Amino acid sequence: MERLQKVLAQCGIASRRKCEKIILEGRVKVNGKVVTQLGTKVHENDRIEVDGKPVVRKNEKIYVLFNKPKGCITTVYDPFGRKTVMDYLNKFKDYRIFPVGRLDRDTEGLLLLTNDGQLSFALTHPSHQVEKTYLVEINGTPSKKQLERLSQGVYLEDGKTLPAETELIRGGRRSLVKITIREGRKRQIRRMFKAIGFSVLNLKRIKFGPLVLKDLKPGEYRLLKESEISKLKELEKHVYKMKKEKNIHRGDGTEQEK
Repeated sequence: MERLQKVLAQCGIASRRKCEKIILEGRVKVNGKVVTQLGTKVHENDRIEVDGKPVVRKNEKIYVLFNKPKGCITTVYDPFGRKTVMDYLNKFKDYRIFPVGRLDRDTEGLLLLTNDGQLSFALTHPSHQVEKTYLVEINGTPSKKQLERLSQGVYLEDGKTLPAETELIRGGRRSLVKITIREGRKRQIRRMFKAIGFSVLNLKRIKFGPLVLKDLKPGEYRLLKESEISKLKELEKHVYKMKKEKNIHRGDGTEQEK
């Protein structure tokens, strides 16, 4: 356990003396309770907030929901000097977070970044089929039959896609379609609509598993709420349980069942 003002200073909130002032002003909460006493010690698992915002320690798991803008590369580093997601999330560089999955350069929307490798694997492995929902603006209005083709799965050069859920939000010269898929192939949405005769004009991911983008503007981010992290962890447990049961069913042996 360490003194609260020391922990705040280590997390870059302010100098230790300034952190002491912040505590005395009643701006700090530990596990939901206001702390005003200097010298209060906190455990590494205690939840700390300053002015209502959670404080993230450098040795803990961190989960960031980011609204990726167009033109931004989904990578931590780009050798060609193009703008990456970490240019927007530079304050988290010491936590070694990385994107969970990818969004194309010209695709915007919900992107999760974390330093939780086990969760990342659970959410992105192709066999786990985590749902992803997009808003797709296309040139022209698709017919009911064309949308049914997407719902049944279409043949691409790398095989037939899994069935998708589709909904026509707006028709017209530039129509809007909501689509939910359970795969993550390269440029999959664009190729699916091309297969039924449409070009994608704009593409935005609005949901990833239990996470919803809501009102974040492009380039904005926030830390996940405890309730959102809990839902992700439940999904993670479900994925690994299914994987274990599958291995047992195949008779792969105890080494893989652990």
